[in-house]
Amino acid sequence: MKRREFVTLIGGVAAWPLAAHAQQAQRMRRIGVLIGFAETDPDVKSWFAAFRGALAKLGWTEGSNFRIELRWASDDPDKMKTFAKELVELRPDAILSVTTPVTDTLVRETQTIPIVMATVADPISSGFVTNLGRPGGNVTGFALYEPSMGGKWLELLKRTAPGVARVALLFNPTTSVPIKFYMASIQAAACLPSRRVLLRFTPRMRSKALSPH
Repeated sequence: MKRREFVTLIGGVAAWPLAAHAQQAQRMRRIGVLIGFAETDPDVKSWFAAFRGALAKLGWTEGSNFRIELRWASDDPDKMKTFAKELVELRPDAILSVTTPVTDTLVRETQTIPIVMATVADPISSGFVTNLGRPGGNVTGFALYEPSMGGKWLELLKRTAPGVARVALLFNPTTSVPIKFYMASIQAAACLPSRRVLLRFTPRMRSKALSPH
């Protein structure tokens, strides 16, 4: 699926709480948007422009029948908490949540305001939804990642640099996708005879060596 087609779908899902009130008297609707990336990220700015365009195609004109409350968290846990609280207190009709940590923060703040998640890895294990087909609760949206991707990264590394014998995975346990989401596929790839490596997972400054067996 092309990027703009995907963002158009996000726009459609984000608009469903607004459309649900279409029969009511017209009033200015409000969409909260909390993005985990930096405002200077050119790709994310492009995605967000496409998101605005998708809403426009659905009949939502910013400044006319709806407004956007936009916050950029820049992968900062403190900003995520502050902005999530701000947006929830504004009582928007829906909130677009971009990245797993941002969605987790918003879910802790509200169980009633509709949340549309995007760029999320494992919504079931993260506790955002109970089922991908029937999410339940106040969260819906898209999961972009697949657990086997972790193993594919390791396989690609070994093909690029066959002599690699040790691989370190450095991650921030506060803001990164839960490592257990990729763990099984990474360990399985590390055990392949042709790609055997010693893995080291390093959360922040602490490390734990893991045997490829």
